[in-house]
Amino acid sequence: MTHVIHRNPKANYPVAASGEGPYIIDDAGKKYFDAGDAAVSCLGHSNDSVAKAMKAQIDSISFTHSGFFTNPAMEGLATFLAGKAPGDLNHVFFVSGGSEAVESALKLARQYFLEKGEPSRTRFISRRQSYHGNTLGALSAGGNLWRREPFAPLLLPVDLISPCYEYRGRRDDETDWEFGQRTADELEAALMAQGPENICAFICEPVVGATLGAVPAVAGYFTRIREICDQYGVLFIADEVMCGMGRTGSLFAVEQENIVPDILVMAKGLGAGYQPIGAMMCTDEIYNAIVDGSGFFQHGHTYLGHPVACAGALAVQQYIEDNDLLSNVQLRGQQLREGLMARFGNNACVGDIRGRGLFQGMEIVADRLTKEPLDPALKVHVKIKAAAMDEGLMCYPMGGTIDGHRGDHVLLAPPFIVDESHVDEVVSKLGRAVDAVLQSVKA
Repeated sequence: MTHVIHRNPKANYPVAASGEGPYIIDDAGKKYFDAGDAAVSCLGHSNDSVAKAMKAQIDSISFTHSGFFTNPAMEGLATFLAGKAPGDLNHVFFVSGGSEAVESALKLARQYFLEKGEPSRTRFISRRQSYHGNTLGALSAGGNLWRREPFAPLLLPVDLISPCYEYRGRRDDETDWEFGQRTADELEAALMAQGPENICAFICEPVVGATLGAVPAVAGYFTRIREICDQYGVLFIADEVMCGMGRTGSLFAVEQENIVPDILVMAKGLGAGYQPIGAMMCTDEIYNAIVDGSGFFQHGHTYLGHPVACAGALAVQQYIEDNDLLSNVQLRGQQLREGLMARFGNNACVGDIRGRGLFQGMEIVADRLTKEPLDPALKVHVKIKAAAMDEGLMCYPMGGTIDGHRGDHVLLAPPFIVDESHVDEVVSKLGRAVDAVLQSVKA
């Protein structure tokens, strides 16, 4: 008997008893390789450096309300991030997770235009098959139909354009670059339809995570997006909650696109799961508009800049830097990609293998030649998750890849600490799980 409202009340979850490196160990002693906890545990489990930093902070002071005090951990983490972020993203607002970070970004964008005397800017544009969080504002900004549908009457009106989803979106008669430009130009068309003077911001994930399965944009797409936003005075919000903080091989995913967003949000890998934390960063222009205008950001939560969370996150980021783990993300990410290609590249039911760094995805199909998806009633993604857990592997399968209803993919996000043998283990266990499920659904 449990009194917990679990994500799936009918599920029989194993009990996580301990963690060791890339493994979670249940109370029966079974080990699970953690390659699918929503890209959170980038350092794995039980990192001594992080635990010591958090203990030291608790021994000093565990909580201060940001309406009364600042604290050294918050200041230190903000300084670290501002020193690493591209462009003039010099100002940080700390929250408790990704959804709160997105909510903060939406509110900041709105207040920025109020400070500038442009009150008609009230709307946002996002992309289909995106995911920006589960609070009402963040859910409004996303394009995950399955999550949105029950709450649709409560959501803000947000215009959705196509994702830069080359596998399914590029026509045979166009190059990758041409596809990217055509897709990006949908933003301009949406602006014209709604009136640029009514739009606050465009929000998207540099590499789409949960809803599409590690889909990066083609070259030139984000350059064009930045041009359009600049032309019409619209802010660009980069949602790096899942793909950021080193996951794709650079600390910030947008670094690989050679652009600077106006607002950037992060979470998951920021604190590696050691404490709940998220953050929003903004440029000098936005910060100064607030400070020189009304003088304060009209938004807040009780646990803003929590000292223990900030101390843990700063220790996480320092450990990544001190141990040059971004180089390992690049090296092991290439190994993972090659391993997936070798194991699944000729599989008739694997249509696409994509991603960056230790953020890789596979799209499962009925026929790789026609790209026909499997029948959603088969719930292949659910079965793959269960089969992988039986093998001792945590991965992140999802359904509705194509349109919220059809399509299945598997997302992999191993910790940055993995070595060659770990990557081989992930590919091997996933291979057995996928083979077993596909054999069962075809029987």
